[in-house]
Amino acid sequence: MVFTQAQLRYLRGQEIGRLATIGPGGPQNHPVWFRVTPVGVDIGGTQLSDSRKYRNVLADPRVSFVVDDVLDGHGRGVELRGCATIHRLDSPLFPGFELEVLRIRARRVIAWSIDVPGYHRRDR
Repeated sequence: MVFTQAQLRYLRGQEIGRLATIGPGGPQNHPVWFRVTPVGVDIGGTQLSDSRKYRNVLADPRVSFVVDDVLDGHGRGVELRGCATIHRLDSPLFPGFELEVLRIRARRVIAWSIDVPGYHRRDR
């Protein structure tokens, strides 16, 4: 799925999002650093391959990823719903991170108050 220009600008201006995965005991939510790619979002870490989120994605690739904040009293954000796979990069996503990343390919993107503060829009 392709992001709109407004969604890309917003996501590229943020540093941290929340990744929801499905674990043995149910959903788990993890704050993560990320980078936007042409096909979705890459998530890395210093010990990603030892993490619960990594093991959860191996067992069940369905994920939700949210980046949001508040601007001028209005909530705004982007949610990606889709699947994550494990990829190996040539260089780390960020200094000190492993070469492996979780790559999210969104099946659905939902955005709110990205184009105009206070305006709520759902992208299908």
